[in-house]
Amino acid sequence: MAHKVTLIPGDGVGPEIARAARRVIDASGVNIEWEVVETGEALIPRYGTPLPEYVLESIRRNRVALKGPITTPVGGGFRSVNVTLRQELNLYANVRPARTMPGINTRYQNVDLVVVRENTEDLYAGIEHRVGDDAAESIKIITRRASERIVRFAFDLARKQGRKKVTAVHKANIMKLTDGLFLECARKVAGEYPDIVFEDMIVDAMCMKLVQSPENYDVLVLPNLYGDIVSDLCAGLVGGLGIAPGANIGRDVAVFEPVHGSAPKHAGKNRINPLAMILSGVMMLQHLGENEPAERIYSAVLAVLREGKTLTYDLGGSASTSEMADAIISKMQ
Repeated sequence: MAHKVTLIPGDGVGPEIARAARRVIDASGVNIEWEVVETGEALIPRYGTPLPEYVLESIRRNRVALKGPITTPVGGGFRSVNVTLRQELNLYANVRPARTMPGINTRYQNVDLVVVRENTEDLYAGIEHRVGDDAAESIKIITRRASERIVRFAFDLARKQGRKKVTAVHKANIMKLTDGLFLECARKVAGEYPDIVFEDMIVDAMCMKLVQSPENYDVLVLPNLYGDIVSDLCAGLVGGLGIAPGANIGRDVAVFEPVHGSAPKHAGKNRINPLAMILSGVMMLQHLGENEPAERIYSAVLAVLREGKTLTYDLGGSASTSEMADAIISKMQ
């Protein structure tokens, strides 16, 4: 079966790791027709935006996209393309697995959890303004509809993957109305899944427990801001953002992307670890029902990591981006 997929290389190191991931995915035997579309800061002079409408049209048409990182200015400039994509396409669930992998030096073993982050509201709704010259205000939006939807997604994912526990993370002891509503919704939805253990935890306590005993956690479900922070913490538990894949799932479309940023200072040097992009491609193939090619790629990645001969600098080696992709491809042959 052929699949048509939108490929968004991104900017910075995005094109290099997108090229590596595409080569690996094509070598797996899956039949994909790629529709390549450009985004990023370089398009602003021509279109007045880093995210032209044709990108959204391509994703809506193909329903699945694999996306490289895109630079987001800090403290000014245009709004995050990632946030805009999620809101325009109603990609309400951000899914970030964190799993210990062989050959990667970390402080922890036996970590295998998934962070499910609400993707459309909270402080990321972007409702903020200045109050005079010396203050600024941001409005936190939490709704019953979005909260119940993301918690139900987390429980459904737990069932599908054979996981045993869902932990709802919040700060309802302080934000009694907003996070209180999220917690109320989580408890309500949990009652529909008697086969799965449910607990809730205050976000600061959650961070402490994750660095003490991450092996005790299975699926975490969080509002947008906490999910962004805690998912990076979980990536740190298993080796860093270089091996952290991600997915943004909506009712009609899905966009898969590495968690890390565009690292513009490394652009064009062919030295960035492509694993987060490749593993995002694995998640994409699973979403498409192509489980055999997905497993073929994942097994090849594990084989390269175990062997330890062809690793990029962040993993303790000296291989280039393209050389690591070559090594993964060779393990599939």
